[in-house]
Amino acid sequence: MNPAENYILQQPEPYKSILLQLQVLIEYAFPYEIELKYKYRIPFYYFKGKPFCYLNASHKKQYVDIGIVKGGEIQIHKEHLVTEKRKIMASLRYKTIEDINDKILIEVLKKAASFY
Repeated sequence: MNPAENYILQQPEPYKSILLQLQVLIEYAFPYEIELKYKYRIPFYYFKGKPFCYLNASHKKQYVDIGIVKGGEIQIHKEHLVTEKRKIMASLRYKTIEDINDKILIEVLKKAASFY
């Protein structure tokens, strides 16, 4: 098992379930073009060989963050994207597995992928 998968499986609940659901959705949306690596001590997806998005369980702030590298360029679903003074990155954040809207997540990721 690679370190990125270990990171996900070693998280306490509810982070582990949220991370696993996000992993399934990301890999479903990009079955061939995406590769899961372990960078910066977190799971990081690469798209066409370039950094694409990361998964981070923030225990302190109590959410799972999916940070999208070119998220600042995305013009759809902006009400769901968190930039926090970042120009390039944007995030989708989830406190529970029920917070995940599959349609919004996949649309945002597909839009981000169109910039590559």
